[in-house]
Amino acid sequence: MIVTRFAPSPTGYLHIGGLRTALYNYLYARANNGKFLLRIEDTDLKRNKIEATNAIIEAFKWCKLDYDGELVYQSDRFDIYKKYIQKLLDEGKAYKCYMTKDELDELRKSQEAMKIRPKYDGRYRDFKGTPPAGIDPVIRIKAPISGTIEFKDGVKGEVKFNVDDMLDDFIIARSDGSPTYNFTVVIDDALMGVTDVIRGDDHLSNTPKQIILYEALGFKTPNFYHVAMINGPDGQKLSKRHGATDVMEYKKMGYLSEALLNFLVRLGWSHGDDEIFSMKELKELFDPHNLSKSSSSFNQSKLEWLNQHYIKNASFERLSHELKEFDLNLDEVKHAKLLIDSIKERSVTLLQMKEMANSILNKPQSYNEKAYKKFINENSLKLLASFAEILDKDMSALEYEELTNKFLEKNEAKLKDLAQPLRIAITGNSVSPSIFEVLEILGSDEVKQRIKNLINKSKEI
Repeated sequence: MIVTRFAPSPTGYLHIGGLRTALYNYLYARANNGKFLLRIEDTDLKRNKIEATNAIIEAFKWCKLDYDGELVYQSDRFDIYKKYIQKLLDEGKAYKCYMTKDELDELRKSQEAMKIRPKYDGRYRDFKGTPPAGIDPVIRIKAPISGTIEFKDGVKGEVKFNVDDMLDDFIIARSDGSPTYNFTVVIDDALMGVTDVIRGDDHLSNTPKQIILYEALGFKTPNFYHVAMINGPDGQKLSKRHGATDVMEYKKMGYLSEALLNFLVRLGWSHGDDEIFSMKELKELFDPHNLSKSSSSFNQSKLEWLNQHYIKNASFERLSHELKEFDLNLDEVKHAKLLIDSIKERSVTLLQMKEMANSILNKPQSYNEKAYKKFINENSLKLLASFAEILDKDMSALEYEELTNKFLEKNEAKLKDLAQPLRIAITGNSVSPSIFEVLEILGSDEVKQRIKNLINKSKEI
């Protein structure tokens, strides 16, 4: 059985790059009837933030990424790590290093002066003497001192690291006894039965260290897939300067979760030339072996295009529920479904939907100056006043259209002569959905009142 995991550190909010990693792991497990696990790597007690942990869980709920089993916190597992550290010490595969910070700094300075790569020199690797007094030792693994570490990466292919170029006896437990990242990851992935690890290629340099630990502990090494990073439009690594990168910020900006997931899955994975995927399709089609070796660029316009697609195809019930998150409750609006259907075709985000809906539902408090100067004059005001006189009952959009056409024919006018001034009277602007649908949504009495308001306002100018 394929078992994947997502293991974020709660030191900041969930970045969209992290969400993409979680999504790839989730889809691979679901595509193969496997398990997807969630683990919070909170051993760095000084940097952990409870609100960050909550934000990660909230983001998962919003994106409907369900995980299997219990949510695992590394901070609950210190006794387990301590047990395996002792096991390595007892087997002579790890050792206590009493080197002080000053000694380590001096070693690095001398190595830099000789223009060789700074690394620990192994001075306590086979130490048999009396430990120096007053020093709390770190624990170091006995790493290979020569040769190569090789593995087959599911994305990058064959990967080889020369031991002498990059490895030394790295620390697996700090002087206060707390385990390091690479050690806890190996213990947890092994004990949780993780078979496949999909992660960003910024973790590639950690892989040889982790392989050393898997072998020292007698654990089976999982399959690794290192995914190229997401870049901003300028080709640099995606960061805050490129816009919002916190997952929940996208919810606040009015994006639907399925649009964001569809967008992210395509930043590094493809299935032919297809662009739009339902979650059901992704669960059937996803294969990490089809992940790209090249970095992807964040394309805001593509995200907006996808979001508009999902809004257009969302049900009235879904959209009216989502809009409540933006303080727009349509439960008491008579023609709420018609309102939603009228504006969703034009909306890129839920925020835009809210603004468009409010521009129709709420009487304008002011009028767009440019639109007013262009379309409001003595003739258009007279036409509006005459039109208001024939609005004596509520009708359907089709009936309003028929009524309007007869009115225009009688007054020897064209639709453009009435439609734009009418839009300004109703919404304060010259842009709106179908004017006849807007008439049905508001009803004749409300439209007559808004025309009257515009006429009165014009007298003041």
